[in-house]
Amino acid sequence: MNNNTCIFFGHRDCPQLDTERLRDAVEKLIREGVDTFYVGNNGRFDAAVRSLLKRLKVEYPHIKYWVVLAYLPTKKEDGEDYSDTLLPGFEQGPPRFAIDRRNRWLVDRADHVICYVTHSHGGAYKFSRLAKKLGKKVYNLCDSFDEL
Repeated sequence: MNNNTCIFFGHRDCPQLDTERLRDAVEKLIREGVDTFYVGNNGRFDAAVRSLLKRLKVEYPHIKYWVVLAYLPTKKEDGEDYSDTLLPGFEQGPPRFAIDRRNRWLVDRADHVICYVTHSHGGAYKFSRLAKKLGKKVYNLCDSFDEL
C-alpha cells in the first residue's frame, strides 16, 4: 500500500465536533502525502467531512474523494449532486447490513482513519476499533474518549 488513503467514521450526531480540528487533521494528512479520501453519507459527521473535502479539493486539486453509498438512494432530493458518489456493488444482501458492508469495504481500503467517537457502541466505534486492530492509523477527534 502507498499509505495514501484516508476514511472517516463518526456518529450520526456530533454536536461537539470541532470542524477546525477536522480540517487540521485532514490537511496534515494531505501534507504527508495522503491524496485519496472516502466518506459515507449517513449523518452529520459524514456531511461535515463531505463539505470539507469539497472545499479542500479546490485548494488541493490533486486530492480525490468519494462519498461511498451503502445503497442506491430511494429518491433524489431537489438539487442533490451525486457526482462525487461511489456505489461499489456490495448492495446485494439484506439492506439492514448495507452500511456494515460499506464500512468494512472502507476499512479494507484505508491506511488512515479519522473518526469522531465518543462512546463504545454503534458503527463508528465498531469500525474504528476494527481498523485499529487491523493496523490502520486511527485518529479520534474526541479527546475525551480513548477506548479504541
